[in-house]
Amino acid sequence: MLDNKYDHKQVESTAQTHWDTTQAFEVSRDDSLPKYYCLSMFPYPSGKLHMGHVRNYTIGDVLSRSHKMRGYNVLQPMGWDAFGLPAENAAIKNGVPPAKWTRENIAYMKMQLKSLGFAIDWSRELATCDASYYKWNQWLFLRMLEKGIAYKKTQVVNWDPVDQTVLANEQVIDGRGWRTGAVVEKREIPGYYLGITQYAEELLGDLDELTGWPERVKLMQANWIGKSIGVRFAFPHEISDESGLIGDGKLWVFTTRADTIMGVTFCAVAAEHPLATHAAQNNPELAAFIDKCKHGSVMEADMATMEKEGLPTGLFVTHPLTGKQVEVWVGNYVLMSYGDGAVMGVPAHDERDFAFAKKYGIAIEQVVQVEGEQFSLDAWKPWYGDKERGVNVNSGVLDGLGYEAAVNKVAELLEARGIGEKKVQWRLRDWGISRQRYWGCPIPIIHCDDCGSVPVPDDQLPVVLPEDCVPDGSGNPLNKLESFLACNCPKCGKPARRETDTMDTFVDSSWYYARYGSSFSDTAMVDAETNYWMTVDQYIGGIEHAILHLLYSRFWTKVMRDCGLVNYREPFSRLLTQGMVLNTAFSHKPESGGKNYYWEEEVDLVRNAHGQITGATLKKDGTPLDFEMTTMSKSKSNGVDPQAIIDQYGADTARFFMMFAAPPEQTLEWSDAGVEGAYRFLRRVWGFGHVFASELKAQLPAERTLAATKLPADLAAVRREIHLLLKQANYDLGKQQFNTVASATMKMLNAIEKAPRDTPLAAEVLEECFGILLRVLSPITPHVTHALWRELGFGDDILHAAWPEPQDEALIQDEIELVLQVLGKTRGSITVPASADKAAIEAAAVASEVAQKFMEGKPAKKVIVVPGRLVNIVC
Repeated sequence: MLDNKYDHKQVESTAQTHWDTTQAFEVSRDDSLPKYYCLSMFPYPSGKLHMGHVRNYTIGDVLSRSHKMRGYNVLQPMGWDAFGLPAENAAIKNGVPPAKWTRENIAYMKMQLKSLGFAIDWSRELATCDASYYKWNQWLFLRMLEKGIAYKKTQVVNWDPVDQTVLANEQVIDGRGWRTGAVVEKREIPGYYLGITQYAEELLGDLDELTGWPERVKLMQANWIGKSIGVRFAFPHEISDESGLIGDGKLWVFTTRADTIMGVTFCAVAAEHPLATHAAQNNPELAAFIDKCKHGSVMEADMATMEKEGLPTGLFVTHPLTGKQVEVWVGNYVLMSYGDGAVMGVPAHDERDFAFAKKYGIAIEQVVQVEGEQFSLDAWKPWYGDKERGVNVNSGVLDGLGYEAAVNKVAELLEARGIGEKKVQWRLRDWGISRQRYWGCPIPIIHCDDCGSVPVPDDQLPVVLPEDCVPDGSGNPLNKLESFLACNCPKCGKPARRETDTMDTFVDSSWYYARYGSSFSDTAMVDAETNYWMTVDQYIGGIEHAILHLLYSRFWTKVMRDCGLVNYREPFSRLLTQGMVLNTAFSHKPESGGKNYYWEEEVDLVRNAHGQITGATLKKDGTPLDFEMTTMSKSKSNGVDPQAIIDQYGADTARFFMMFAAPPEQTLEWSDAGVEGAYRFLRRVWGFGHVFASELKAQLPAERTLAATKLPADLAAVRREIHLLLKQANYDLGKQQFNTVASATMKMLNAIEKAPRDTPLAAEVLEECFGILLRVLSPITPHVTHALWRELGFGDDILHAAWPEPQDEALIQDEIELVLQVLGKTRGSITVPASADKAAIEAAAVASEVAQKFMEGKPAKKVIVVPGRLVNIVC
């Protein structure tokens, strides 16, 4: 007999044991079934799951389980994005090797994932820090090297002179190292790059094929790839040093606004540009400014918002069309890594140049006019940059031409002089993968004094990263580890040294999905099975990965295709970017500056009648606190530990709340009351299961006759409501609106609980209705539905049950209810046969007691029938 108490711990333990024992989620290729590959972005093993993880993986699990019940061969794997800087930081803080910290975290987080009941094929688990995985990073890198996709060049990096290490951009705070506070230097050091720009055209064009991706993600990628059609040309000059003309006597720039070339009044170069270096030799002020620029950010996003600063170099170049002398400036907003490291300045028609020219008193010369507008030097106006309506003025041979005609004319003139041409340029830059870090995949290169940089032979892969190092913050420990460094040159056999740079961790996550879908061979990166499972039918992850991870994965897939490893060109057919999980954060800004955050248990709250927070003070001293709904974070003291929710309410409660509280793409506001409400709902589901087992099951006939039996009106209405809710839930599931699917199950339970139980056919109707409820609910709350399905005798395993579909005969209505109006005012309702024609409805309406009362003996002049909705009597 089913216990009347819902013991979530027992229910969930039993279900998980069953799935483990039966290997319920381990799958292999089966050509007799349609396949469904559902993948959520794998986690970094930081130590504990957070609510964002729970939401992300529950979304994937709902899709995986519902497809399995629909007859698909479903793959849902899991692994660990295990390399990276946080492990090194933890090692410095705790004095333990990153490997130990990482593997302990993996073990704990795996336990948490299993406790949430996700339908994961754990036989395919991988960790990117395992040599059996990163061996293939190294192998494909060598193939790219052979094809010219991978290459070596110098790169500008952030260098901390105290820790003697390279810093990521986010580790540079106000120009100083995050840990030491030392002024960060820009250094040029050699590193390896991957030629993603070789695939720029294909990466951009194939976005049109990704019909299952959000439009905003595709737009973000298109903008990042940044195809620009313009003119690349040179300003000739005679500036030279001891080796001759600098840059062969040409300062090259690229512009999409060649139509404004006659308005150039200055050129700006990056701090690292050869002209800047030359000018600074005898100019201490300029040398100091260049040094300051080299300590700034190299991120384009920062460049866009920073204050634009510059200094003149005293050097001049020649305008290629007018012959005028144009002064060269050094600008802090010009990146050496972008284009040619120089830009033409047209203050009259570029907002950034306008502000720069106003600041430093540089001439502003109008060369484009829009009819009906008045040009002024006082302030920037949007029309100054309007290339759609603009016509050239003050531009000699270009006068009267519109944008496109002017650009073509300029390109023609420059090409005739041999110093310019129309060109396509890309915002996308090649991918620098060298990291001066320890905890990452070793780059498989050996440095020999005689042979130079030599690739490690395939039969010597993997180059295994030692796992017993403990970083101390003073550079890469591999540089001090002779057992790793010392080797022999594969070419000449002489003593040599290994490369100590490791790969960017984005490499690890750029192909893991393909490895999941293969047989994990130790002799091949992937095998034929990956072509069966790929592409990923549904990929799920945060919008923050919209550009880099997703773009790198698309690039990596195309390289694998070109190497003959796979037969697909895109990795992810459909993409869902789930919203963030929010919670109230309580904070106080002390007079000394900064911002202190407090956990809710440290705070006294004031709430209004609706339970909303209207005030907050610190318990210990009554300090008034600010409060806001913001992203959950340990740093803001507003995170919620999933394990605490699982322990108190159960995994099913956490899963149901996450699906019910908001549509998957939207932010979700955490609510303790919402969690408790989800728990109460599941207890009610269990409670009805107990009622069914104790009161209704014994009334069931040996043979079910429901489909062929005419039901009493009340039972027919219940059955119809359930099937209507099912129809809507199935539609919403297809649209991935899981919140309304969850809502439908609540409405189903309401209808079932209110249904009559004392008529002969009640048990059979409620058996069908409850069976539908359990199946629709099972992808969201698999444990409780697994237990009830088995205990109530529906079947051995709800995972193997067919997904319910609404039955036509259940949706048929014998009678319908129509709103009754008299003179346009609602007075009640009438019930008529569903088959009644217009005349019958009119007669029934006029004859009804309610109508007669409000018609006050007057005859009906007109009866208006709105089919299926209302009847209005005009008298």
